[in-house]
Amino acid sequence: MAETTKRTRVFFDISIGDRRPERVTFELYSDVVPKTTENFRALCTGEKGVGKSGKPLHYKGSGFHRIIKKFMCQGGDFTAGNGTGGESIYGEKFEDENLELKHDKPFLLSMANAGPGTNGSQFFITTVPTPHLDGKHVVFGHVISGKSTVRKMEETRTDTQDRPGRPIVIQDCGELPPGDSGVIDKADDGTGDIYEDFPEDAGEELDVAASLKIATAIKDIGNKVFKSGDLEMGLEKYQKALRYIIDYVSMNEEDGTPEQIQAMNALRFALHSNSALLQNKQKAFKDAEESASRAISVETVGDTEKGKGYYRRAIARIGLKNEDGALADLKEASRCVPNDEAIQLELEKINRVRVARAQRERQAYKNMFNDPSIKAIILDLDSKSHDYVIENLDESHLIVKDTKVAELKRVLEDRLNEHTKIDSLEEEEEEDDD
Repeated sequence: MAETTKRTRVFFDISIGDRRPERVTFELYSDVVPKTTENFRALCTGEKGVGKSGKPLHYKGSGFHRIIKKFMCQGGDFTAGNGTGGESIYGEKFEDENLELKHDKPFLLSMANAGPGTNGSQFFITTVPTPHLDGKHVVFGHVISGKSTVRKMEETRTDTQDRPGRPIVIQDCGELPPGDSGVIDKADDGTGDIYEDFPEDAGEELDVAASLKIATAIKDIGNKVFKSGDLEMGLEKYQKALRYIIDYVSMNEEDGTPEQIQAMNALRFALHSNSALLQNKQKAFKDAEESASRAISVETVGDTEKGKGYYRRAIARIGLKNEDGALADLKEASRCVPNDEAIQLELEKINRVRVARAQRERQAYKNMFNDPSIKAIILDLDSKSHDYVIENLDESHLIVKDTKVAELKRVLEDRLNEHTKIDSLEEEEEEDDD
């Protein structure tokens, strides 16, 4: 291969959700697959104007429509945006140029296709080695800088069809001038964090001691930015710290000293618990429920910590309208920390709501017996068989004596829904960090 300094370099400025764009730079193998790389380069600059589809031949403004964790991130469909479109600068499709290069590492650029000779504008970035694609897709470049952005894309939640839950958009793109290496050193983001966003991209193996040290430092930064009011950045730091200790979820004496095992468990609990706190504050209740559950599952933590985990999961479940689950968690939290004021207040609140709703339901049932349509159904049923009689016992608490009265039950439910309203329990959680 030719010297890499002579190869074409291009960039994407990629936004994930509403976050500011981050730059990813690529080196293209223009000495090995010149036709393929020229197509990609020109689509980065937009210099070819409008294509046969009537859309600009330009990646700018297009998104990544398919994300598969531990596999790849796919984009480049600037005509349809869903993986069914795209167009090359040579026409709709062009032939495979060279299938010799292997998919033997992460962060490679490769052409997406629908079979031999169907290259257009769609491409993918690998996040792991993908040897099963060798001989089927043209590898034409690799990521120089911005690997952490690709990892963030990979970590984005997706639906059952691998579509990202948040827009991942190429806000700008282009060709780097000659002499620009495209390398962007990892810099302090203003928080004091100088560590790679993903430890696998740091270029070195980290032992237990190093992982603990880095994760603790990042957690402390998360606490600091959270207290300053930046919830999103705080959560981002907690999640980043967790990535540095993910290999030590279950430790034994072969993995580290007893002191290291204890410190790792305490740190893991704090990061999951603090994540749940911030997710609740951002009303990301499903994420908060998951984080709190992971905190609760950490072994060797004491009752005070367990109580905090149950409480934060209860807050998440209240937000998810899972009242029974929230009540069970609050009772468990109260058992762990009997005199905690916040837990007791939340218990009282949820019990008040349940009592008030029961009272409204009883009143609604009473009111329904004055409804002519209800009376007509009851009289009709009663005229056919005494087994169908509806008894009004204990302040209109209904007992249906036969399962054949489905029509009456349906009408009762409809009337009840008209007369009652389920309360929402608002979160009132104290600020806290570990």
